[in-house]
Amino acid sequence: MRADARRNLAKIVEAAASVMAERGVSAPMELIARRAGVGVGTLYRRFPDRGALVAAVAEHYVESLAEALDRAAAEAPDAWQGLRAFALWAGDPGRGALAAALAELPEETYEDRAAFVRARGRWLERLGALVRRAQAGGLMRADVGTDDVVAALNLFACHPEALPAHVAARPVRFLELMLDGMKAGTPV
Repeated sequence: MRADARRNLAKIVEAAASVMAERGVSAPMELIARRAGVGVGTLYRRFPDRGALVAAVAEHYVESLAEALDRAAAEAPDAWQGLRAFALWAGDPGRGALAAALAELPEETYEDRAAFVRARGRWLERLGALVRRAQAGGLMRADVGTDDVVAALNLFACHPEALPAHVAARPVRFLELMLDGMKAGTPV
């Protein structure tokens, strides 16, 4: 792929992620093209239908999760603090808007896309490794697994409408409380 085509592709996916976070996955394709600074024809040459664009945005989102997880793990003094920093980053209400928009779709929209499945698998492997490191260091409860962390993130980032109003008003506080319950030394 030529360098300019790669740049256009990246601009389209970034713009689509931004617009879909603001307006949902049914945002007008023309608005996405305009935000990306490309013509609608360019957008449709790269993504022949909305499903293909949504799948690319979902893959981009999962890759951004993996990058943020790696960053948090590298910058934190220990695995638990890295995991906690990542969870708070991922659960941020502003960042969760895209996750919530993607969660509106049936999983078939992106689940059968090999690139998305690979990106999600890589992210889950990295998350699992960080959970195991935190547990091995005695920093995280042994009875808490990667799926528990994913469930908390799923609730706060993807389904904020399911939260009670008082929790939705202060999501970071309640995510912190949930994370505190995953820390080693927390009574069961």
